[in-house]
Amino acid sequence: MILYYHPLSSYCWKVLIAFYENGAPFAARTLEEADVAQEWMTLWPIGKFPLLRDPARDATIGEASIIIEYLAQHEAGTFRPIPADPDAALEVRLMDRLFDNYVMAPMQAIVADRLRPEAQRDSLGVAQAHDLLSKAYALIEERMAGRRWAVGDAFTLADCAAAPAIFYADKIVPLGTDFPVLAAYLARLEARPSFARVLEEKEPWWRLFPFA
Repeated sequence: MILYYHPLSSYCWKVLIAFYENGAPFAARTLEEADVAQEWMTLWPIGKFPLLRDPARDATIGEASIIIEYLAQHEAGTFRPIPADPDAALEVRLMDRLFDNYVMAPMQAIVADRLRPEAQRDSLGVAQAHDLLSKAYALIEERMAGRRWAVGDAFTLADCAAAPAIFYADKIVPLGTDFPVLAAYLARLEARPSFARVLEEKEPWWRLFPFA
């Protein structure tokens, strides 16, 4: 399998975590490499990453959550991103959506605004993103009370989504002491070998992240 990704992309981190949990081999094609971008765009003209190409099955798969489920279906290792229990599976998929749509999305909106020229910045949009992020913190803090991982004792798809979302969001709107459940959860995520590896691999590009 071939994974096209950017080293600082939160959604790419999500998929990398799943690959490292799974242990399945893959060829990494970073968009920092010469000619990779054109190859990626030919496969996926929508222009979003990560993208998985599986030559053995002549399959091209986009969208991080779908890539992770595809990996579990076709290259099953010890990692089970979706529980067998139907109710637990629904909770995993719900938490996956909460982290992607209400933590990662507003965080990305704030970061994207920082990268714009001053005259093109959107103060209203940024304020709305901050408000949504604060609501998401509170909702997830309450929902995760008493849980080790996003949906209990097993590491799942939801945790793959949570790790980059909370890590990046904490850089933008720090958890501080207001959200102790989330802060402790982030510490566990950072200590998890799969995510620790992703964080180590990002270092050559980390200086490009707009902290302020």
